[in-house]
Amino acid sequence: MTIEQLNADYGIANQLQFIEGKGGLPIIAIANSKAKATISIYGGQVLSFQPSNAAEDVLFVSEKAYYQEGKAIKGGAPVCWPWFGPDPEGLGRPSHGFMRNRLWSVLGTETTANGDTLVKLGLTDTVETREIWPHNYELSIEFLVGETLVISSITKNTGSEPYSITQALHTYFTVGNINAIQVLGLDGANYIDKVDEMTEKQQDGAVTIAGEVDRIYATVSDKLTINDPSLSRQIQLTATGSKSAVVWNPWAEKAAKMGDLDDLEYLKFVCVETTNAGDDIVEIAPGSTHQLTVKIAAI
Repeated sequence: MTIEQLNADYGIANQLQFIEGKGGLPIIAIANSKAKATISIYGGQVLSFQPSNAAEDVLFVSEKAYYQEGKAIKGGAPVCWPWFGPDPEGLGRPSHGFMRNRLWSVLGTETTANGDTLVKLGLTDTVETREIWPHNYELSIEFLVGETLVISSITKNTGSEPYSITQALHTYFTVGNINAIQVLGLDGANYIDKVDEMTEKQQDGAVTIAGEVDRIYATVSDKLTINDPSLSRQIQLTATGSKSAVVWNPWAEKAAKMGDLDDLEYLKFVCVETTNAGDDIVEIAPGSTHQLTVKIAAI
């Protein structure tokens, strides 16, 4: 569908328009009375969210991010589905599933009664996807843009057999200085330390970052906070449909090896991910749905 047709079918005057983004990828640009946001139809991911009273974007996108078919966009909130991390069956399939490099379909746009903007994108199984993952599904993602940003990933099992998934909203948050931030709400939670040979550990106090961090936290609170004194703000995350969370930053050595991340950009973001990961595996019965949601507020 062309940009012109998308605007004719789904554009909202003075609030939402479809534009051609970097690499020619279609982008949804939102500007309402409460916030600005951009959403990439390719990858089905929000790339930016800036409330009207915020001096900085809440989300981070790498200056060297790839905007081309077959590549994931590094930043915003990529969708990891139907598995998080390496291929769980060891079949050589891509890490984090196969949704981050696909062109999604626009299912609908609307202005809510209170002036927020709602966008719905979706994908269904095809002959090609069933060769990768032999199941029937309808996957939709909804973005509600207002004073807060709400992202929901909704999986419906349209087949005749139950199946299990893991998944993540792999959200990159802009921070002023990674050395100064704290992630609050994980004190006492057990986690798997992927940097230390998958060792099981327990969090003691706030999470601080002074080196590579890659952790899957189990049985977490539904409310987490990124305290960022450098930008004089807190980013509050409220999750539903999730028992786990991931905190990630590649640090200097790994960042330098990433072609889609500038060498020093690791200082400017932290990923605090809303997940069904680790032992937080979701089984979905035929005809049933599972919804993973995060509400993001910057104060």
